[in-house]
Amino acid sequence: MARFTGKKIVITGASSGIGLAGAQRIVAEEGEVIITGRDARKLARLRKVLPPAARLMQNDGAEPAAAQALAEAVASFGMLDGLWLNAGQLAFAPAEKGSAALFDNMMKNNVRAAVLQISCLARFLKVGASVVLTASTAAYEGTPLAAIYAASKGAQLALVRCWATAFAARGIRVNALVPGAIETSLLEAIPAPFRDQYDAQIRAIVPMKRPGTPEEAAAVALFLLSDDASYVTGSQYVVDGGLLRL
Repeated sequence: MARFTGKKIVITGASSGIGLAGAQRIVAEEGEVIITGRDARKLARLRKVLPPAARLMQNDGAEPAAAQALAEAVASFGMLDGLWLNAGQLAFAPAEKGSAALFDNMMKNNVRAAVLQISCLARFLKVGASVVLTASTAAYEGTPLAAIYAASKGAQLALVRCWATAFAARGIRVNALVPGAIETSLLEAIPAPFRDQYDAQIRAIVPMKRPGTPEEAAAVALFLLSDDASYVTGSQYVVDGGLLRL
């Protein structure tokens, strides 16, 4: 099924994990994508294996000028059918170790970047386009070491609700993908002494007894980006193996 024939999508933070899985499937379904990532080495490797329908751009959303640079690339790419704000950062710290640097870094990566990107790219969204923002079940879990990360993800969910209202007049839909435990490079941020404990906890509390795959999470994001979700906006789609049981 080629849901993305002739469609143009931008996916931030897509040099690996969920974003990359989504980009590969969009191309397989006859769409074109711009993939952004901050790691030049990862992008160089991807250029060797991805087809021409996937354009790659080094772009660090945490930098204030990055959104405008992305907008300049989109100007030559063409009007967008979809925008997936997927880039993000994960870090852990106990409440007693919170710092201005940790807070600022998390917020500029997970919140400010999305705000600047939507501001610069909104004019390129077609009538009827779709925006997806990757949040996290961390916003609901109450994990002790993830308070600042969880706060940033809660802020993203608030952005989705406000943007859904703001863009409705143009027929533009805005929704959140809310992944739980997904096997991506983000899990490398879990301190080594706690990784085995984390894996055991997932098996114990997730009804499906395993983490999800990038492809499973990307499939839901692509539903939201496609015309199949034409009457879905302001919603949160949880992909967590039943963790939250919402």
